Amino acid sequence: MPARILLVDDHPIARNAVRALLDSYAFHVCGEAEDGKEAIEKVVDLKPDLVLLDISMPVMNGIDAAREIYRLAPNTKIVFFTNHDIPIIVDATRGLADGFVPKSSAGTQLIPTLNRVVGISSDGSIKSRHAAGPGR
Repeated sequence: MPARILLVDDHPIARNAVRALLDSYAFHVCGEAEDGKEAIEKVVDLKPDLVLLDISMPVMNGIDAAREIYRLAPNTKIVFFTNHDIPIIVDATRGLADGFVPKSSAGTQLIPTLNRVVGISSDGSIKSRHAAGPGR
Protein backbone atom coordinates (compact mmCIF):
# COMPACT_ATOMS: atom_id res chain seq x y z
CA MET A 1 0.00 0.00 0.00
CA PRO A 2 1.46 3.41 -0.96
CA ALA A 3 2.34 5.92 1.74
CA ARG A 4 -0.50 8.38 2.40
CA ILE A 5 0.71 11.97 2.21
CA LEU A 6 -0.92 15.21 3.28
CA LEU A 7 0.38 18.19 1.24
CA VAL A 8 0.47 21.48 3.13
CA ASP A 9 1.34 24.65 1.23
CA ASP A 10 -0.47 27.96 0.86
CA HIS A 11 0.19 28.05 -2.89
CA PRO A 12 -2.22 25.90 -4.94
CA ILE A 13 0.20 25.78 -7.89
CA ALA A 14 2.91 24.33 -5.64
CA ARG A 15 0.48 21.72 -4.26
CA ASN A 16 -0.60 20.75 -7.78
CA ALA A 17 2.99 20.37 -8.99
CA VAL A 18 4.00 18.25 -5.99
CA ARG A 19 0.84 16.13 -6.30
CA ALA A 20 1.67 15.42 -9.95
CA LEU A 21 5.20 14.38 -8.99
CA LEU A 22 4.08 12.15 -6.11
CA ASP A 23 1.35 10.53 -8.19
CA SER A 24 4.05 9.26 -10.54
CA TYR A 25 5.82 7.48 -7.65
CA ALA A 26 4.68 5.09 -4.91
CA PHE A 27 2.78 7.73 -2.94
CA HIS A 28 -0.87 8.54 -2.45
CA VAL A 29 -1.85 12.14 -1.73
CA CYS A 30 -4.73 11.69 0.70
CA GLY A 31 -5.40 15.39 1.18
CA GLU A 32 -4.23 18.97 0.98
CA ALA A 33 -4.20 21.95 3.33
CA GLU A 34 -3.29 25.58 2.80
CA ASP A 35 -2.17 26.52 6.32
CA GLY A 36 -0.97 24.95 9.54
CA LYS A 37 -4.33 25.08 11.29
CA GLU A 38 -6.04 23.24 8.44
CA ALA A 39 -3.14 20.76 8.36
CA ILE A 40 -3.72 19.82 12.00
CA GLU A 41 -7.44 19.26 11.34
CA LYS A 42 -6.65 17.10 8.31
CA VAL A 43 -4.07 15.04 10.22
CA VAL A 44 -6.74 14.18 12.79
CA ASP A 45 -9.32 13.34 10.10
CA LEU A 46 -7.17 11.64 7.44
CA LYS A 47 -4.42 10.02 9.54
CA PRO A 48 -1.71 10.35 6.86
CA ASP A 49 1.57 8.46 7.09
CA LEU A 50 3.47 11.64 6.27
CA VAL A 51 2.88 15.39 6.16
CA LEU A 52 4.82 17.37 3.56
CA LEU A 53 4.82 20.77 5.23
CA ASP A 54 5.75 24.26 4.08
CA ILE A 55 7.03 26.63 6.76
CA SER A 56 5.81 30.08 5.75
CA MET A 57 2.02 30.06 5.63
CA PRO A 58 -0.85 32.27 6.84
CA VAL A 59 -2.95 31.49 9.94
CA MET A 60 -0.35 29.09 11.43
CA ASN A 61 3.20 28.50 10.20
CA GLY A 62 4.65 25.06 9.56
CA ILE A 63 6.90 24.99 12.61
CA ASP A 64 3.99 25.59 15.00
CA ALA A 65 1.86 23.11 13.05
CA ALA A 66 4.61 20.47 13.25
CA ARG A 67 4.74 20.81 17.05
CA GLU A 68 0.99 20.22 17.29
CA ILE A 69 0.98 17.39 14.73
CA TYR A 70 3.76 15.66 16.64
CA ARG A 71 1.76 16.03 19.88
CA LEU A 72 -1.49 14.72 18.35
CA ALA A 73 -0.08 12.07 16.01
CA PRO A 74 3.47 11.15 17.07
CA ASN A 75 3.74 8.34 14.50
CA THR A 76 2.99 10.67 11.60
CA LYS A 77 6.18 11.52 9.74
CA ILE A 78 6.86 15.17 8.91
CA VAL A 79 9.04 16.50 6.10
CA PHE A 80 9.51 20.23 5.74
CA PHE A 81 9.38 21.36 2.11
CA THR A 82 10.16 25.04 1.92
CA ASN A 83 11.93 27.95 0.26
CA HIS A 84 13.41 28.86 3.64
CA ASP A 85 16.59 26.81 3.74
CA ILE A 86 18.82 29.25 5.59
CA PRO A 87 20.73 27.74 8.54
CA ILE A 88 18.64 29.42 11.26
CA ILE A 89 15.41 27.97 9.79
CA VAL A 90 16.93 24.52 9.27
CA ASP A 91 18.12 24.57 12.90
CA ALA A 92 14.65 25.61 14.11
CA THR A 93 13.16 22.51 12.49
CA ARG A 94 15.52 20.01 14.11
CA GLY A 95 13.65 17.61 16.35
CA LEU A 96 10.32 18.51 14.74
CA ALA A 97 10.67 16.65 11.47
CA ASP A 98 11.97 13.50 9.86
CA GLY A 99 13.30 15.36 6.85
CA PHE A 100 13.93 18.75 5.26
CA VAL A 101 13.90 19.47 1.52
CA PRO A 102 14.44 22.91 0.03
CA LYS A 103 11.94 23.56 -2.77
CA SER A 104 14.89 24.50 -4.98
CA SER A 105 16.09 20.88 -4.66
CA ALA A 106 12.72 19.21 -5.21
CA GLY A 107 13.82 17.53 -8.43
CA THR A 108 16.75 15.74 -6.84
CA GLN A 109 15.95 15.45 -3.11
CA LEU A 110 12.19 15.17 -2.60
CA ILE A 111 11.52 11.60 -3.73
CA PRO A 112 14.67 10.11 -2.12
CA THR A 113 13.86 11.90 1.15
CA LEU A 114 10.25 10.71 1.16
CA ASN A 115 11.36 7.16 0.32
CA ARG A 116 13.81 7.20 3.23
CA VAL A 117 11.28 8.63 5.67
CA VAL A 118 8.48 6.20 4.82
CA GLY A 119 10.88 3.28 4.63
CA ILE A 120 11.16 2.52 0.93
CA SER A 121 14.69 1.40 0.09
CA SER A 122 16.47 2.18 -3.16
CA ASP A 123 15.53 -1.26 -4.50
CA GLY A 124 11.82 -0.51 -3.94
CA SER A 125 11.30 -2.80 -0.96
CA ILE A 126 9.28 -1.45 1.95
CA LYS A 127 10.71 -1.27 5.45
CA SER A 128 8.67 -0.56 8.58
CA ARG A 129 6.91 2.81 8.23
CA HIS A 130 6.47 3.40 11.91
CA ALA A 131 10.06 3.17 13.10
CA ALA A 132 11.25 6.32 14.82
CA GLY A 133 12.58 8.83 12.33
CA PRO A 134 16.05 10.34 12.57
CA GLY A 135 14.70 13.79 13.38
CA ARG A 136 12.58 12.87 16.37
